[in-house]
Amino acid sequence: MSFAGAIFDVDGVLVESPHERAWIETFNQLFDTEWQDIRQQAGYHPSRFTHEVYLEHVSGKPRLAGAESALVHLGVPDAAQRVHRYAELKQHRIIALIEQGEFEGFDDALRFILAVRDMGIRVAAASSSKNAGLFLKQIRLDTFAAAQGKRYDFVSEGMSLLDLFDADVSGRDFAQGKPHPEIFETAARELGCSPEGCLVVEDAMSGIEAAKAGKMTALGIARHDDADRLDDAGADLVVTSLDDVSLEALRAGRLERGA
Repeated sequence: MSFAGAIFDVDGVLVESPHERAWIETFNQLFDTEWQDIRQQAGYHPSRFTHEVYLEHVSGKPRLAGAESALVHLGVPDAAQRVHRYAELKQHRIIALIEQGEFEGFDDALRFILAVRDMGIRVAAASSSKNAGLFLKQIRLDTFAAAQGKRYDFVSEGMSLLDLFDADVSGRDFAQGKPHPEIFETAARELGCSPEGCLVVEDAMSGIEAAKAGKMTALGIARHDDADRLDDAGADLVVTSLDDVSLEALRAGRLERGA
């Protein structure tokens, strides 16, 4: 079966966003201000919120679920009562970073999604983040394609990455977040594709698990030396750059590494 649809996570797949930075900076800010009274009780030190903690407990999850998972893991007392404040302040911080332009699209991902769309494969964005659209609409595809020396009939003047998608289910409130497949199942349905005919591109373990739970093909992009994590989560193929995916094989309905 050829792929009829391709579903993309946003943060870490298409965009190098400051989400991790916002989560960590907000966590430190709270312990320096409102949560000073629990610093000793929680055994707090800024070094405890590591990149590995972010990948394991926050990445790919809905905002509140990721926030609570991190607080519980880091031993913050009364995590369930503190999670809303943490998530609220993190949202203010991420918007400020976006407005400051503290992000960029991954060149390999932009090349890949343009090539996929050029094959006639319908594309969808499916991020748990409610900020995904803020990133996507600021990335210009017309200027990127021109800089790459590429011409596509579907790329018009002023076109953003957000404009490219045939469906966008990012930031919706689903009954269950990743690793439940609901977000990907919804994306496939809105693309008009069967789950078995969809390829999901993810950088998070929870996203890979969600794709496989939804009977979809899972492509893992390991941008943070975490290929083993994605492989263990069940990815059908893991690459460190989307340039490494064989476009010829993809056109024929296979997911393979290029030569």
